[in-house]
Amino acid sequence: MRVLMGVIKDRHGTYCARKTVPQKPKGLQAAVARELNNGKPVQKHLKRSLGTKDLREANIRAKPVLAEFDRIIAKAKARLATTTAPRAKRTSLNDTEIKRMSEYVYAKAMADDERFRFGGRDGRKRIEAEIIRVEGAVEPPLIPHEEWPQYGMPRRVFEENRGELIDTLREMREAAAMGDISAVQDHVFEAMWAFNIELDEHSPAYIRLSTACLHSYLRALEDIRKRDEGITVETPPLALPNAAATTADGGTLKNALEGWKRHRARPKRTVDEFSRSVDMFVQLHGNMPVAAIKKKHALEYRKALQDVPRLRQGDLLRATLPAQAEWGREHPEEPRITAATINKQLGAVQSVCIWANDNGLVPEEVQWTDPFSKLRLPEERSERTSFEIAELQSLFNAAVFTEHKFALGAHGAAGFWLPVLALFSGARQAELGSLTAANVQVDAETRVPLLYFVTERARGKRVKTDASERVVPVHPEVIRLGFLSYVEERRKADGADAWLFPSVSPDRGRAGVPAWSQWFGRYLRVAGVTDKAKVFHSFRHTVKDALRRGRADHEMREALIGHAQASSVSWGYGANAMLSRFGAAALSDAVNRISYPGLDLSRVRPLDKPTLTRANGRK
Repeated sequence: MRVLMGVIKDRHGTYCARKTVPQKPKGLQAAVARELNNGKPVQKHLKRSLGTKDLREANIRAKPVLAEFDRIIAKAKARLATTTAPRAKRTSLNDTEIKRMSEYVYAKAMADDERFRFGGRDGRKRIEAEIIRVEGAVEPPLIPHEEWPQYGMPRRVFEENRGELIDTLREMREAAAMGDISAVQDHVFEAMWAFNIELDEHSPAYIRLSTACLHSYLRALEDIRKRDEGITVETPPLALPNAAATTADGGTLKNALEGWKRHRARPKRTVDEFSRSVDMFVQLHGNMPVAAIKKKHALEYRKALQDVPRLRQGDLLRATLPAQAEWGREHPEEPRITAATINKQLGAVQSVCIWANDNGLVPEEVQWTDPFSKLRLPEERSERTSFEIAELQSLFNAAVFTEHKFALGAHGAAGFWLPVLALFSGARQAELGSLTAANVQVDAETRVPLLYFVTERARGKRVKTDASERVVPVHPEVIRLGFLSYVEERRKADGADAWLFPSVSPDRGRAGVPAWSQWFGRYLRVAGVTDKAKVFHSFRHTVKDALRRGRADHEMREALIGHAQASSVSWGYGANAMLSRFGAAALSDAVNRISYPGLDLSRVRPLDKPTLTRANGRK
């Protein structure tokens, strides 16, 4: 019987389907590895066990497997063809980088040996599962897992591995003697991948790095042989890249991000957004030196973002930017992320690059210009507007307010108090979510309870602008609904600095206010507010309208809302400035004028104790 091309036997006599990934076009092996999403820098072969020792059966089983391999390679070629500009390749490495990358090769070889040598039965199962994830298949074990000892390895496996090590050691010694650096090409690629470096393979630096890696791998094999003789050889820690390191061309984008994060305390949400934006740029172009980022890289980044679908689920949600953009191009009917989102991600990478230039990560001899300048997309003008009385009535007639029935996304008391406070203060949802017990104080002279919206950088509390720092008296309706008692309960439970709404506090990152905001958006629509121009921010417009109806002074209105006073040059808003300028009594009088004729809140049930929602959705 004729043997189907691509069918081979493994050492146990079991047939496998195997296909070599071509070296050309250049970069295809790396593209196949990315297509498989297996964490490898390159994929030279595709191999899968056919699970049979019968040649006829193997030929039958191989056909769909080899066809699948062809599809994987074809898809990788297509992905490669859509890349209009290759990642910037470096042509130089400094001595420290070469030393640390070669040390990584040694440490990884020693760590892999230690894991296999001491893993025992359970360890071997984990290793095999990892191989299946990376390769798609694995040869049947020499000895079934059930027959392995709990610790260590069977003698037969030890003897066979020792024999293979001697052969490999001999081959590597010959390669070192002849200067054949291709013998460790896989290890060199893996080190470059781990250190986010793409090096020109024709450069002298590549030869230096490969030579160092060859010597390191040879040293690892010699030390593994010592372990076979019962001699203890310690495994060093993996020499992963130091985020503070710089390259010969200056600091990389990742270096700049780490420096930007350490420069001063920033809100966790901001750090997460900036990190995500930088990661996406690196997924597209690699971890480039900031000095090497040009206008074309920024334009390609913007173009990829414009192809990202707005709704992403499952694997697509976790996919890299190139993969998300490709999916978007393949599904042109799907809506894309908004211009505002794209501008935010462009601005994040731009800010990190500007920080790098201002803080010495761009060499002085480089004439650096901002590659992201003038790349912002025009955004749709906001149509947010005030709530109608009927809409407010629908909102506050819901079970959240009348029966304290909280869905999981409401985050317990936050689902009740954030809308109530916004209705009578006009505060932003992030400002309300970051309130602490210490931010609620009683004026000593007038006994007026006050809300302080202030920045506390150490805790990640920030207001939108300097003008947003302010003090707002607590409205009588908010007091009637039990807010001051609720604050006192939080103070008793966790102290004066307790978050009023801990499940949406700034230290929760995207799981806090951003997640709560998504719930509130859905709640609005369920409650019957179908106008998409009506969002949580509409409370601010609603309060501004109420203050106008109450004939509050214009300057006081702007101060209470937290808007900059364009006509004033002698003072700025802020909690203390507001109290000095207006006084607590006058501020309280203005807030007390906030009313909504026709709105009946009599069914809203006071909430004076913290109500937290557990993960299972029960109170």
